[in-house]
Amino acid sequence: MDKAGNPLCEEVLGVIAYIGIGSNLGQPLEQCLEAIKCLSSVNAITLLRCSSLYRTEPIGLKNQPWFVNAVAEIRTSLSPRALLRILMQIEEAMGRVREAHWGPRIIDLDILLFGQEIVQEQDLKIPHPELHKRRFVLIPLSELASYAIHPAFGVSIRGLMERLEDDSRVERIEYG
Repeated sequence: MDKAGNPLCEEVLGVIAYIGIGSNLGQPLEQCLEAIKCLSSVNAITLLRCSSLYRTEPIGLKNQPWFVNAVAEIRTSLSPRALLRILMQIEEAMGRVREAHWGPRIIDLDILLFGQEIVQEQDLKIPHPELHKRRFVLIPLSELASYAIHPAFGVSIRGLMERLEDDSRVERIEYG
C-alpha cells in the first residue's frame, strides 16, 4: 500500500484464453472482424490482442472457398463452459448453421487454450484437439503467444510449429 492506503498493484482476475476465429462464407474478413467486435463487447471478456488475419487453404473438405482465420487473446472471468456458451451465442447471432464437419461456415469460434486447463468433456475439449496439427491455427497463435505451453504436451507453440507436418497455405492479409 502507498501512503494514502491505496494498493500498489491491483489484483488481476480471470484467465488468459486464446480463441480461434474463422470464416469462408459471405464476406469472411468482415465477419471475422465482427466476431472480434462481438467478443470484446461481452462484459466478462477483455480483448487483449488479436493476431493478423490470414487467408488459409481449406483442410478436410478441399472443394470450398478459402478461409480467413485469426486468433484473439482474451482475459475472462468465465468458466470454460460459460465461454463456450458465449461463443456459440455469437456464432448463432451471426448466422452460423452447423452442417458438414470441416465444411463451409459463416463464422467459427473455438477455444484453443484456456490458461493451462485441460478439459475433456463430450462437447468441450481444451486444448482444442486439432490445434497442434493445423498451420492456420498455429501461425496466428504463434504470432501472439509463441512462448505459451500446450498443457497436454508440455511443448511451446513455437515448438509445435517446428514439428508441424501440415503444409497447407496460410497467407497474411494486408488490409486497411
